[in-house]
Amino acid sequence: MTAARSPWRSLLAPGLAALVALAILIGLGTWQLQRKVWKEDLIARIAAGIHGEPGEILPESAWSGWRADADEFRRVRLTGTFLHDREALVHGLASAQRGAPAQGFYLFTPLRLASGATVIVNRGFVPTELRDPASRPHSQPPGEATVTGLVRAPQPRAWFTPQDLPSQNRWFTRDPSSIAAAKGLDRTAPFYVEADATPNPGGWPRGGQTRPDLPNSHLQYALTWYGLALALAAVFGTFAWRRLSPRADLPARPSRVRAPPLPAGG
Repeated sequence: MTAARSPWRSLLAPGLAALVALAILIGLGTWQLQRKVWKEDLIARIAAGIHGEPGEILPESAWSGWRADADEFRRVRLTGTFLHDREALVHGLASAQRGAPAQGFYLFTPLRLASGATVIVNRGFVPTELRDPASRPHSQPPGEATVTGLVRAPQPRAWFTPQDLPSQNRWFTRDPSSIAAAKGLDRTAPFYVEADATPNPGGWPRGGQTRPDLPNSHLQYALTWYGLALALAAVFGTFAWRRLSPRADLPARPSRVRAPPLPAGG
């Protein structure tokens, strides 16, 4: 006769699987708490930039060492001449007063500084029907202009982001380096400036699209992951208790079988 299999051995595989799943759930919850701290810092930086006094942009000599973590969301003021003939249209959405967000484009327009260097400025949003400059003739004032706004880092390309179409002047990422290369610009800043909500001639484009009230639901996400981890631990604990309970080793009690009645006269 073979020895009975230990109930502890039967828990090895499900125990390892539960342990791995538990580690993943706890890791996701901890990651969300870290994201919460990062998001709170980001909201504070944006709020400080929007309401702070504007300063000078980083000088061209320091552009090669520019770092987003040290300079992004800083409020700046710069003066130059817009190169409206090299304007780039970047697909995007803008918050609407009612209903779904409005679809359209952000106007990324190079600003030539007095030094000859160029900073690309996100002048603001226009709806799709105003993508053609001829439909907004007053939105491109000639001559020197002064812009106040926030320094912004290039937008990284996500996996599912469509490829930019420079030949059609349609872009899907806010990347000043790619726009500058396609427009034949040199000495261009590695960042761009997002103009504030100062009204433009004709009402378009509309700047000031960076909002300090970013969603911050990371605490709820963390509690959800930790709750799932707790539920997993409870389920596995119940499973293990039933498997290790002495009652589980008892043989099943045979059911009583009632004998059929004898035939009459037998």
